[in-house]
Amino acid sequence: MKSALQKIGSTLLALLVLFSTFSFTVEKHYCGDFLVDVSFFGDAQDCAEELGEEDCDSPQIIQKKKCCKDEVEKIEGQDDLKNSIEKFDLEKQQFLVTFIQSYKSLFLAESQRKKENIHHIPPKLIKDLQVLHEVYII
Repeated sequence: MKSALQKIGSTLLALLVLFSTFSFTVEKHYCGDFLVDVSFFGDAQDCAEELGEEDCDSPQIIQKKKCCKDEVEKIEGQDDLKNSIEKFDLEKQQFLVTFIQSYKSLFLAESQRKKENIHHIPPKLIKDLQVLHEVYII
């Protein structure tokens, strides 16, 4: 249960970081007070495309175009997560190399040690059990 919650939590946090860095624009086109088109990936269509190009020459359409308006909302993600190599100066490089070497040495000393229990005293064998039961390792 605990590992499942950790996996779900880490996935949600990763998605939060991913979506917080996205930047996108939303374009809205209004004709009068009515919302005609919303676009997330391109330009919003205006009223002239719906009416046709032959209608654009009439004075009524020109007056309608003045009441039409476009709104562009830019939603920018955060740029704080971007790392650059220029900020990674010599002192940070030396610290990183030292940290990695000391961290690796923690595990090397553990693996080189023998895994014996010093305080364990094996029982005294009165009879050879393999010979007694006639069990031989071939």
